[in-house]
Amino acid sequence: MYQEFGIKKEILELSENVEKEIEPIFKEIDKIKEINSLKVLNAFQKCGLSEMHLHSSTGYGIDEAGRNKIEEIYAKVFGTEDALVRAQLISGTHALAVTLFGILRPGDTMLSISGIPYDTLQTVIGISKENSKSSLTSFGVKYEQIDLINNEFDIEKIKDRVSRKDIKLIEIQRSKGYSTRKSLTIDKIEKAINAIREVNKEVIIMVDNCYGEFVEEREPTDVGADIIVGSLMKNLGAGIATSGAYIVGKKDLIGLCAERLTAPGVGKEIGPSLNQNIPFIKGLFFAPSVVSSSVKTAIFASRILEKLGYTVDPKFDEKRADIVQTIELGTADKLVKFCQGIQMGSPIDSNVIPEPSDMGGYDDKVIMAAGTFTEGSTIELSCDGPIRAPYIAYMQGGLTYEYGKLGIMKALSVLN
Repeated sequence: MYQEFGIKKEILELSENVEKEIEPIFKEIDKIKEINSLKVLNAFQKCGLSEMHLHSSTGYGIDEAGRNKIEEIYAKVFGTEDALVRAQLISGTHALAVTLFGILRPGDTMLSISGIPYDTLQTVIGISKENSKSSLTSFGVKYEQIDLINNEFDIEKIKDRVSRKDIKLIEIQRSKGYSTRKSLTIDKIEKAINAIREVNKEVIIMVDNCYGEFVEEREPTDVGADIIVGSLMKNLGAGIATSGAYIVGKKDLIGLCAERLTAPGVGKEIGPSLNQNIPFIKGLFFAPSVVSSSVKTAIFASRILEKLGYTVDPKFDEKRADIVQTIELGTADKLVKFCQGIQMGSPIDSNVIPEPSDMGGYDDKVIMAAGTFTEGSTIELSCDGPIRAPYIAYMQGGLTYEYGKLGIMKALSVLN
């Protein structure tokens, strides 16, 4: 049957050996899954989720009970004062843009302390080659950044800069994006936040939490972040949510974001759920398990591709900060073939052959493989990357470990 699926015998044999090697690591992943499952279940019960909250609204959705309950649950899960969880937030980039435009004003300065942000956020800020007349900088917001040093925050430089107390917002990107740096663990984020608070207690600390939710036992809000942002097309949607994103944090900040999303004076009061309450709440319920499967899929990919001679990050036995696994393929042709192989191993559109193309918000051509139930859902097995040296594939997802493993084995049979 494996041969019928197009998996080569040598890849099958190698995968069996790899699974024996990584089995002890999977036990640790299961412990984190259980802790985060308890966190979600406790929030459902403490917040009094009931069947009535699963019903949806249309029109204005004025003060809708189900939507409000979901936001209460998100705030409980993340230990924050308030939350904004909406289908009207189209993507992680959109939610980040709403947050930044909601909080920052002309003349304010934002500081990235994790180096240059992800490609699409560069366009939002106004620091990419694709200069937008609607960017933050075009509205008079100033931008600065402090680069990481050997994958660590430059603590002394950060403390020196924020001690001047003229920075309005600090941005931290937890995941690596399309860079070659490592993603940032909660321990590292905690160290940076503690250092900032030694010299500046007023500056707003925002974390782009995309790809990181439920990978560790703690979240950035557990270690002092004021506001964090993520997409339901990633971890917390669990492949069940079909749209949406979230913003959680301090009540006054969430209020500003809500007024940016809807209108001043209206804020969180309106916004129909449009039949999304069940997918949102069921997605959150399954998220600890699906994130666990994605992490296991990434560990399997890391080890088997390393054995085949490719440079991978993280290594299979390194601590994980997100669900992203990178594979340095060395040539554009191999990058394209690997992504095409992932597409061939997908449950939907497996006959489609992805090709690199121009995409809004990116300076390079990008190839994206995602035979997903929800278009663009990166918690489902997907792989993408910019066509630029050193030709790195950014792989993430896997609704179950078994489907993720099979997809990788198919891709390797195409690649090799």
